Amino acid sequence: MRTRRGPYAKSAERRQQIVEQAYRAFATRGYHGSSLREIAAASGISLSNLQHHFATKEELLVTVLTRRDEQGHGAVSGRQGLPFREHVLAQAAANEGVPGLIALYSILSAEAVTQEHPGHAYFAERYEALREEYEAEFSTLRAQGRLRPGVEPALAATTVIALWEGVQLQWLYAPDRVDAGAALRAYLDLVIVPQADAL
Repeated sequence: MRTRRGPYAKSAERRQQIVEQAYRAFATRGYHGSSLREIAAASGISLSNLQHHFATKEELLVTVLTRRDEQGHGAVSGRQGLPFREHVLAQAAANEGVPGLIALYSILSAEAVTQEHPGHAYFAERYEALREEYEAEFSTLRAQGRLRPGVEPALAATTVIALWEGVQLQWLYAPDRVDAGAALRAYLDLVIVPQADAL
């Protein structure tokens, strides 16, 4: 039994090592600026060995993006069920605590604007899902009397996403001077009525 599990465990460990090195490469040089050969060298293996685990760079990118999502969701595990405002602020703080997560997202989302980029569909679907999720949250707040007059849920959803990504990008340049959580809190406080005031 052990002899059968040994190679599997070693293979899984090798895949994880490759994904970690690809994560670092994509977060610093982007998808187009990174090569499988460089990632293989950083992983301490040959290119053919890497391609045994990931046949193409596109396949490796998808795995890295999946890993990024797992890290992002894992960073706020145990905080499910938080009100929308608090969840956004908790996620923003958690993102800053995961090394490379914001850089990876910022670089790849900018690169993936072109339709031929292998990450294009991932980001297009992600933005659509976020807009729908946040619009639903703002619509719920409006139904509860907690959205300030004149605020449209769809526009507020798009604005939160734009603000969040823009301020995170600035944070990459000046982490000691830019506070993404503070910027998001200020905007949300402009459009959301405190619960006590809505009663």
